[in-house]
Amino acid sequence: MSKLAVITPSYAQDAELFALLHRSVLEHTSEDTIHHVFVPPGDKELFAPYQGPRCHVWVRSELLPRRYLRVPGTDVYVNSRRPWPPLRGWVMQQTVKIAAAGLIDADAMLIVDSDAVLVRPTDATSFTRDGRLCLYRLEEGVTASMERHVLWHHVARELLGLPPPPPPPLPDYVTALTFWDPHIVRAMQRRITEVTGQDWLDAFNSRLHISEFILYGVFVDEVLKAAPPVNTSICHLSYNHEPWDEATALAFADRLGADAVGMMISAKSNTPMESRLAAIRRCAQVVESG
Repeated sequence: MSKLAVITPSYAQDAELFALLHRSVLEHTSEDTIHHVFVPPGDKELFAPYQGPRCHVWVRSELLPRRYLRVPGTDVYVNSRRPWPPLRGWVMQQTVKIAAAGLIDADAMLIVDSDAVLVRPTDATSFTRDGRLCLYRLEEGVTASMERHVLWHHVARELLGLPPPPPPPLPDYVTALTFWDPHIVRAMQRRITEVTGQDWLDAFNSRLHISEFILYGVFVDEVLKAAPPVNTSICHLSYNHEPWDEATALAFADRLGADAVGMMISAKSNTPMESRLAAIRRCAQVVESG
């Protein structure tokens, strides 16, 4: 069986949600699966209780070279080689996912956001076909109205030395829970360095608008031309930004797909914890009855 590592960037505001996620990782992954959580320096103490055999708490700056200097009292970093633009927290969350591939001993990485939970037993072999991990790719998922996604496609292609994308619709690779192959991530790092003439980390962090998921997906599809197996049902997703009452959350959980190992109700919805917990319990009932 492939050795799996679970990767989650988090911070204090999502600490309560992370607790639910970590509990589900302990329940639904093998004993040798380690959950790696990457947090800002000021939040390490809050997450320290999770440190143990099944969890490694990282300070995100541990992944940065010494040339990256933290602005005192903030989660903003400045690259002394190129001070502008500074490295903002939301880009840092993307950076650690890519950088983790060079630090963590694993055959597969499960990238999962704090507001998701696992609801079924999860391992990499279930999402591997002919030795290749499944890729999350939603065909024609990016329309012309999704301006940021279109921009992310342009930026990914620039970093990878590819021509601009065709007009939308374009594939969407953005999701809350997916598998990455560390060997592919490291090859992607090398490609960015070759194309830009910079350390991949500096090239990535210098962008004001970027998506790690689209970068990875475009690399797999357009550079490697790997034609991987595709799976878009791995996680039961809601990006709704309105709070859900319990009835709405339960109705969502009732629609859990037969192949989904995860469920995500966006943290931006500010859904009450009671509703979120009710949805998790309902998912367990759906799984048990199925």
